[in-house]
Amino acid sequence: MFTEEPAPGTDTGGVTPFATVSQAALAANVAEVREILARNIYRAQPPAKIIAVTKTVGAEVVNALKPLGILDIGENRVQVARPKLNAIDPQFRLHWIGRLQTNKVKDIIDKVWLLQSLDRIALAEEVERRAEQQNRTLDALVQVNIAGETQKAGFTPQDVRPFLRRMKDYHSLRIRGLMAIMPFIDDEAQLTVYFQGMRTLFDALAQEGYENVRMEELSMGMSHDFAIAAREGATMVRVGTALYRPR
Repeated sequence: MFTEEPAPGTDTGGVTPFATVSQAALAANVAEVREILARNIYRAQPPAKIIAVTKTVGAEVVNALKPLGILDIGENRVQVARPKLNAIDPQFRLHWIGRLQTNKVKDIIDKVWLLQSLDRIALAEEVERRAEQQNRTLDALVQVNIAGETQKAGFTPQDVRPFLRRMKDYHSLRIRGLMAIMPFIDDEAQLTVYFQGMRTLFDALAQEGYENVRMEELSMGMSHDFAIAAREGATMVRVGTALYRPR
């Protein structure tokens, strides 16, 4: 059984963030998620890539994902992620999947491989500034609020194109696709509509073409709906609970 405690000084928001999972359960869960993805392929596209959401597990569990063939991990809190990153294999690629405050960009700009939650112009400007200071280019996905939920961040579908037209003026930030967080509902038909809407937008933007923009990745789907997301055209799914559940 992997057991991990929060690092000293880690801000956990009053909740212990790290779960426990046996190596056998982890391997079985990864295999099951892969099998589901293989059954839900979109057209001739390869199976969607697993982004392991690791915000609730510690470094030991993260490192156990590597021999299972998972190197892409997702975090969403700077205070929890930074100590963990010092204890995991450097081959892991960090995807930032949560809302990022502009004053926290400086703390993770040198750690992130893909910023999946680019949700506003102010964040784009700060990422551009900090990335330029680091003499690096950061790839990002534009977060789209496809369901129009007032409590969620992201560009509306109507605001995505005006934002992408601005990207010609950015030199240290590149757009590589779209990301969406769906409503947490059980209505599969409605979820399918939202996923299809994202894929339609993704394909249309790819056809239109924008400077400093390539529509390569469509990140959508989480533990409760990743099969639908994959079936409707996701290239990445962000899975946490389904990987760490006990057996």
